[in-house]
Amino acid sequence: MTAPVLDLALARLAAIEDMLLDFRRDVHRHPELSFAEHRTTANVADALTDAGVKVTLLPGSGLVADLGAEHAAYRIALRADLDALALPERTHLPYASVVPGVAHACGHDVHVTVCLGAALALVSVQEHLVSSGLGVRVIFQPAEEVIPGGALPICESEWLDDVDEIYAVHCDPTLDVGSIGLRVGPLTAAADRVTVRLSGSGGHTSRPQLTQDLVFALGKVITEVPAALGRRVDPRSSASLVWGTVEAGHAANVIPESGSVSGTLRVLDAGAWDNAGALVEELVSSAVAPYGVQMAIEHIRGVPPVVNAPEAVDLLTDAAKRVGVDPVPTEQSMGGEDFAWYLTKVPGAMARLGTRMPGGPTFDLHQGDLVVDEASVTHGARVLTAAVLSRRLPGGVAVGDVPSR
Repeated sequence: MTAPVLDLALARLAAIEDMLLDFRRDVHRHPELSFAEHRTTANVADALTDAGVKVTLLPGSGLVADLGAEHAAYRIALRADLDALALPERTHLPYASVVPGVAHACGHDVHVTVCLGAALALVSVQEHLVSSGLGVRVIFQPAEEVIPGGALPICESEWLDDVDEIYAVHCDPTLDVGSIGLRVGPLTAAADRVTVRLSGSGGHTSRPQLTQDLVFALGKVITEVPAALGRRVDPRSSASLVWGTVEAGHAANVIPESGSVSGTLRVLDAGAWDNAGALVEELVSSAVAPYGVQMAIEHIRGVPPVVNAPEAVDLLTDAAKRVGVDPVPTEQSMGGEDFAWYLTKVPGAMARLGTRMPGGPTFDLHQGDLVVDEASVTHGARVLTAAVLSRRLPGGVAVGDVPSR
């Protein structure tokens, strides 16, 4: 009897499905913030090491796992992000976060478990990976949720030097479980952090003419700069500046001496992103000039857009169909994702993993009530496993098509 290698890997994945769900629930119950994912890192490392996978711990937190051919003729990488968000969970699930004020509200617990499952499925067909010359590297990255995030140190190290392509999934609570959203080209937006600090002579609100009315100037920044940005950037680039915090003053009858406003700058086009920071500084300066205040701008460049390669999307599409997951078209979003940095080094793609319960509510990411359908874990792992084993190698044969005795 013979069976395709992919069938063997999927059978292994089915056998460990309950373990993976328990693992995901444990990660969900014990969320860790960016660059502090020590427990999660250790548990992933233990699970992989127990399965015979070579693991290298990254400085601080995170790890890289290598399987398949050591000196690979071709190497595919998978990436998961480990960190949670600084917000309280409101799901009341039996495995809800036990860490006050911290929750996996972006689905990174799912991403980690998906890539762990794919790694454990692939190591079960290790001999076929080795004989075909295919290497697989699974990157469990810290700190996706902060700027600058954990992708940059990995991209600047040697870990991508021998990688030929890279893949990731991201939870999408607007898609039903059992589907996966795919798009060629830009999938997300560039995302930066912008903070404007103003200072000047304060005073009594009855005599604004004797002050530098800082609160009024902040109001101009808040309303005029985003509006002007939309008239200075090509509308097709969809530059968006949205403020999230404003701080100024402590009394209703006192004009304060300092204040600040901070938010995110998002741009769909990478070229427009390169020039957006300087343009925002120009617009802020013009907006506050009539009021004589002093201005300081902190512009932290975050991430470029995720740009999916056509061939990589084709591979994920075929892989999804092979394992019974429905590939559906998806739109570019204004969200930011530091997986984009990997794609500036090697081709690849990110897919949107459907997590909505059929007929259930549509949740939003970065909200404390996010609930995902746990079947998405298996679907995501199956797609990534199939993608790796479906890749046509330089000789023209996919590992997953080779019979196994």
